[in-house]
Amino acid sequence: MTKKFSLLQIILYVFLTVFSVIIISPLVIVLSSSLRTPENMKNPLILFNELSFKSYEIAFQKMNFENAFLTSIITTVGSVLVIILIASMVAYPISRIKSKISNFLYYFFIAGLIVPSQMVVVPIAQQFGRLNIPSNRFTPMIMFITCSLPFSVFLYAGFMKSVPIELEEAAYIDGASIWTRFIRIVFPLLQPASVAVAITQGMWIWNDYFYPMIFVSERQQYSLPVAMLQFLGDKENPAQWNILFAACVLTAIPVIIIFALLQKQFINGITVGAVKG
Repeated sequence: MTKKFSLLQIILYVFLTVFSVIIISPLVIVLSSSLRTPENMKNPLILFNELSFKSYEIAFQKMNFENAFLTSIITTVGSVLVIILIASMVAYPISRIKSKISNFLYYFFIAGLIVPSQMVVVPIAQQFGRLNIPSNRFTPMIMFITCSLPFSVFLYAGFMKSVPIELEEAAYIDGASIWTRFIRIVFPLLQPASVAVAITQGMWIWNDYFYPMIFVSERQQYSLPVAMLQFLGDKENPAQWNILFAACVLTAIPVIIIFALLQKQFINGITVGAVKG
């Protein structure tokens, strides 16, 4: 039996097709240009007219990819683990204790979503200097953790309302302390919220170049996004576009691999963040 499509469905499919082509086209151009030699500066719209990995070799060496990749892993994983731990612990009493103090703390963290952290980066950098905090790969983690807490607490506090309090009451009758109740009963049930926090904040931390560029002084400790910026060039040294595109692909490959392996968790986490947040 032939399926008939209405005019509205046909228009919708055409629109989605055109929209998909517009979104994918820049990615195809980047991939095509990255597979050229640095000297090949022909029209980038002429796709895949050359197949060479020379730009990747140069980008890999100049980025110091091994150190930059290690820095990005340490920064992202370390920050996300601390964010999950602190945000869940903060959201637990806020959502369970009904008092004016808990309400104040909830709105206090919500207020952190309003103020952009870039507005206060100058006084924070000055304060870091007064406290003699070293400018290394771990320094941006302070900013990542601090800036991620408002959203993460907001997400955990909203999701924790769906955790039955009767489970905690039963454990309390059996003599479980508040720490035991949180670690063994509440926190495992917060796994969907933890995945949502890990996805949203982890992607931002991995792709961010602003804080590493501000707070890291040694080139050997740059993260991948900052190491990639050196190919932009300036007035005296024009941008090496093919090498820059190769660096972009190298930076995106780890995220693409993780998404391919954990696609289901990504989708579930984003859904939880959208519904519960």
